[in-house]
Amino acid sequence: MKSLQSFLSRLSGLSERAATVLSMNRRNLHYIYTRNQRKHFPLADDKLLAKEVLVPAGVRMPETFRVYSYFYELRNLEQDLDAYHDFVIKPAQGSGGNGIIVIVGRSGQDWIGISGKIYTLYDLQRHISDIIFGVFSFDLGDRAIIESRIVQHAEIELLSPLGLADVRIILCDNHPVMSMTRIPTRQSEGKANLHQGALGIAIDIASGITTHGSFLGQPVDTHPDSGIYLIDRTIPFWPEIVKLALSAAQAVPLKYLGVDISISQDGPQLLEINVRPGLEIQNVNNRGMLQILQAMTVKNGSHDE
Repeated sequence: MKSLQSFLSRLSGLSERAATVLSMNRRNLHYIYTRNQRKHFPLADDKLLAKEVLVPAGVRMPETFRVYSYFYELRNLEQDLDAYHDFVIKPAQGSGGNGIIVIVGRSGQDWIGISGKIYTLYDLQRHISDIIFGVFSFDLGDRAIIESRIVQHAEIELLSPLGLADVRIILCDNHPVMSMTRIPTRQSEGKANLHQGALGIAIDIASGITTHGSFLGQPVDTHPDSGIYLIDRTIPFWPEIVKLALSAAQAVPLKYLGVDISISQDGPQLLEINVRPGLEIQNVNNRGMLQILQAMTVKNGSHDE
């Protein structure tokens, strides 16, 4: 009898939690498509278009050094790159961290990647050619961005020694809903992508303190590679991070979105915006977004069923 009661209690708890979870269908039908016109989706899908809107609005982002749109432009690549000690190469329309190369210095005529890998001029030309050809953007033509490298804050480097961490904040109607930091691991190969094996650490929006951890769908409180404790940490520059996220949300005609921000020693910088932010953030926070969103929309006078 006790085991049956325990089972029923757990089942009831799961049902209650499920009722608070935002599903993909509800997210799409009641939040994304009701608040974001399709004609504005390219602002989130193309990092260069986003910069054209966000930077003039005062949103701090990595500086764009060069843009390559055509293969013939690569004839001067070596001379172009001689001007920069370190930089990042990324596709304008890439996603999930794919197609990104981080260069931290030179070794003779070659370049050194953040993992220590050596890149020749031919390697970089070929990689940028792949970006332009659309290898990292569903075979659609793309542009390659050369931009400034973010050297992450020392406190974040302690938590994330294997790659650049970011903070994801989901906003609705210019209000923050839920947040987390995504921390690369060996399994994610240095990428801050949860589906590839990065850590997700929930952040309390009001305080900026980390509260829960998730790795491959399981709760954790330490980094699987370094062993460092990840909970009850205060994220540096938290008020500035929230302000940056709000500034980005207010600058674009997208009213349900995710913003990704990295933290350097001198403050946060916005990496990109996402019109279809994933739902795994709910598992990371051990809390559903649906009740939060419904409470917000009622308070603001709208009615999302």
